[in-house]
Amino acid sequence: MAEISVRGRLALAAAGAASWASQKAGRGKGSMIGGLIALKIDPTVMDQLGRQRRTVLVTGTNGKSTTTRMTTAALSTLGAVATQADGANMDAGIVAALNAHRRAPLAAIEVDELHLPHVTDALNPSAVVLLNLSRDQLDRVGEINMIERKLRAGLARHPATVVVANCDDVLVTSIAYDHPNVVWVSAGSGWAMDATSCPRSGEPIVWEGTHWRSTGADFQRPEPDWWLDGEDLVGPEDARFPLRLALPGRANRGNAAQAVAAAVALGADAEQAVAAAGTVREIAGRYRTVQVGEHDARLLLAKNPAGWQEALSMIEPTSAGLVIAVNGQVPDGEDLSWLWDVRFEHFEGVQVVAAGERATDLAVRLTYAGVEHTLVPDPVRAIASCPAGHVEVLANYTAFRDLNRDLEEQAS
Repeated sequence: MAEISVRGRLALAAAGAASWASQKAGRGKGSMIGGLIALKIDPTVMDQLGRQRRTVLVTGTNGKSTTTRMTTAALSTLGAVATQADGANMDAGIVAALNAHRRAPLAAIEVDELHLPHVTDALNPSAVVLLNLSRDQLDRVGEINMIERKLRAGLARHPATVVVANCDDVLVTSIAYDHPNVVWVSAGSGWAMDATSCPRSGEPIVWEGTHWRSTGADFQRPEPDWWLDGEDLVGPEDARFPLRLALPGRANRGNAAQAVAAAVALGADAEQAVAAAGTVREIAGRYRTVQVGEHDARLLLAKNPAGWQEALSMIEPTSAGLVIAVNGQVPDGEDLSWLWDVRFEHFEGVQVVAAGERATDLAVRLTYAGVEHTLVPDPVRAIASCPAGHVEVLANYTAFRDLNRDLEEQAS
């Protein structure tokens, strides 16, 4: 257990009181307000809570929560693991997670991309997992090449940290390329629109099958240490492990590969880590199927063009309906121009319903994509408007959050 200073103990006591008051007032679990108060009283409390732990940080534009859950499962083969249950990936949520599991010798922590450099400085992690990097909320995050440079500079301060990097993602590879301690994983890259030019020279990136290279710098796809081959995950010395996941989609197989590589880097047995990662079934309501009247609705979450494209590839083409729900609140990013980067054109034979607070914006995009659809802003009513049977529901952050809340209220 980490030693906490007198000021740190005061900060954590105040955090506990605030969390208790928040719960009693019916305003949620209170972990975020507790973390915020703790940091206000003692800005070094994250550093103190992170001492004497072996920590894995997980970041990227998409897949952070899923990979963190898989990493937690894989690391659990070594001992107790501190982690976020709710995906709160900024400073307050990280402090709350570490404080809630103060005796755990290991930690698997999801981190927002913008927060990674200073969280890495505070926690001095054993490993950092870099999943992917693409445009996300330009009104908050900014241009993607700027993020790449910040993450590269941040990791340069921690040469002993193992970086588990996706070598199929050009921007992630650039972040890790000069680092002295990298485990390369071929986790796939379904989105290349933000890496058509080299982040180091500005010249074009050329793809030759799965290999890519820069035409303007000595920069190319490294040979992976871990890769997917059919149903197997292949590791160092060509060791093969059957990878059977409860979660759907190609992207989740890549997430599992990086989670296993991180756990093995910390000393986990590869076979046990693979088996543990395969037990993850649901992440904060994502991928679960719920009964809504005559419909069994599978809930999927997507938050940016790359994530939407991957989620759309998971849609079951024989579904009775597809509800797409889009809000434009601050956590989503209020600029929805990214809708025009997503390929909605391939839905034939599926009844599509546009829903959410920004359903009209989505309906315009679907019209230009030639997708026949109806407009039902309320997501629950949108599900009810579909033919009976299996319905796929794809929503962005606050639309997903609000739909889960409404479904829980109906069930209670």
